[in-house]
This record gives sequence, structure tokens and C-alpha cells, in this order.
Amino acid sequence: MKLTARRHRVMTLAATLGLAIGLAMPALAAPPTTGGAAPAPSLELRPADRLALAQQSAMLAAVRAGPRIVAVGERGVVLLSDDDGASFRQAGEVPVSATLTSVSFVDEKRGWAVGHWGVVIQTDDGGQTWRLQRHDLNVDQPLLAVHFLDGKRGVAVGLWSLVITTHDGGKTWSPTPMAPLPGSKKADLNLYGLFPGAGGEVFACAEQGQVLRSTDAGASWQYLDTGYKGSLWAGLRLADGALLVGGLRGTVMRSQDSGTTWHSVATNVRSSVTGLQQAADGSVYASALDGIVLTSRDGGNHFTARQSSDRMPYTGFVLSQKGAPILLSPEGPKTQLP
Repeated sequence: MKLTARRHRVMTLAATLGLAIGLAMPALAAPPTTGGAAPAPSLELRPADRLALAQQSAMLAAVRAGPRIVAVGERGVVLLSDDDGASFRQAGEVPVSATLTSVSFVDEKRGWAVGHWGVVIQTDDGGQTWRLQRHDLNVDQPLLAVHFLDGKRGVAVGLWSLVITTHDGGKTWSPTPMAPLPGSKKADLNLYGLFPGAGGEVFACAEQGQVLRSTDAGASWQYLDTGYKGSLWAGLRLADGALLVGGLRGTVMRSQDSGTTWHSVATNVRSSVTGLQQAADGSVYASALDGIVLTSRDGGNHFTARQSSDRMPYTGFVLSQKGAPILLSPEGPKTQLP
């Protein structure tokens, strides 16, 4: 791939993640206005193309669906692996070519993915085929994260405090009005990530160092100020109940009291954190831009960093069955650092 093409894909991917790198995205420049008739849709949804090199597509999120790995990314590409990440193939039927940003499964068969143009797609066969549940072509207000508590209750979040919820497995989705951040006149925070708590809570990572907590499946939310002022993109509840969130400039914050108070964890890197997961042996991993993988052997209190030779930006990861990170990048999944 030529350097200019690769740079374009990396910058597009970075903008999708909300990076402040100066790339203009007109469709995301401002929240939608209220009042007056909505503009007529100028787009129509079409199925994802079948790609000869789909496994090299930019991937933004991945999860395990039983033994299978399901990854989602640009142009509606969904990749599946049944050999623990050694190889990937493109899913059979995906009804949208919009960029997919997040995916959540409740078992090895049932899953949901969300993305640009407010799309929600759903599968009952482990990601091989998908059907459309929701979209909004009037405004490209992307959904950036989705989490299902069970087969019925789900939450998705996105730009400008967009929150939608379902109680029927996604057959219907309802918007949740958000209260403004204290000191603000309107709710317009970008919500970047979702992760579950210990007792049925759902947490959202947001701008301005905010974490939001819901104890009622997304119907209402409480702001939790971490003390950090930048964007937070990823979060994790650890096995001991502590919470970790990560974001811009290598920031990792930790809470021992379900988000009431937070303290900073040193990472000694300036690359933005894009994913957090804990392996069965207790090790905590974080993916970051600039080809960095962070590892903690003490439950997220201290991290060491490794960097790939090509400094490929990692947008997230999923753990193999042996607990090793399978990294997501603008050039597809990577099983090891080059």
C-alpha cells in the first residue's frame, strides 16, 4: 500500500475514534439542530461489498462469540475467525456498507454491531449473516459503542450525547434524553465506549474526562468526573471490582469505589489508549496508537510498554484463548507485534 493511501486510512480511522488531529469531518462538525423539517436523505444504505482482501480492512472493534472471534470495521466489513485469530474471513451477508464501530455478543450466536448513520445490525448465527435493525440517514450521528446486558436489554451510545436503548433485543430502539453535564446548558458530550460493571451497571467513557454510570440499563445516567480533562475511549471492570478507563495521551485512570473517586496510573507513554482487557491469569492489556501495547501484571496498577517496529496504530484488540492480544489496526487484525 502506498504511504499516501495508508496515511489517508489512518487519519480517517483516527477521526472515527474522535482524535483531535485537525482532520475536518463536515458531517460530524456540529450537533443536529432542532426545529424545521429534516433535510431529505441524500444517501441510501447498501450491503457491504465482498472484498478480495477483506482481512486487510481497517478494524475498529472485536469480541469473542464463544470460540469464534468477530471483528467489525470500515465499509461494513465483518471478519470472522474460527481458529483463534490465525486467519479471518469476511462474513456472508452484511446489510450496510457504513463503518461499523462496535460489536457486542451475549452468547456464541446472538450479537449486535453499530456504526455510522446510526446503524444497528443484528445476527443470530455467530456473525455469518446480519440484518438491519436501525438507521438514520437524515444526519450522520454515529453510534460509537454498544453493549447488551442480555438477549433483550441493550444500550448504544455515540456523538452529541446520543443514547438509545432496547428492551426487546433491538426490534425497537428508543432515544434516552440526557441531562447536561453540570455547568453546561445542553447535553452534547461525545460518548466513545461502553463497559459493564459488577452488578448490572453500564459505564460510558466520554469527553472532558467524564465517565457515566447507569444502573437501569441506560434509562438514566450519572456523571462521574475522573479529574482528567481529555477524552476517554475505553474502559474495563477488573476481576477485583476496580475500574480502569483510558484515553488521550496515554491516560489511564483507576477507581476502587465504582467511579466515585479516581487516580491516575502511570503508563510512561503519550500514545492514546484505545482498548483495555483483562486475561484469565489477571494480566491487564491496553492497546494504543503508535504501535504500543501496554501490559500490567499487578491488576492495572503499573504498566510496561512494547512498541511495534512499524508503529501501526492499534484501535483495539481481543484476547486469544491463551490470553494473548489479537490487535486491530488499519491493515486488519495482527497476532503479534512486528
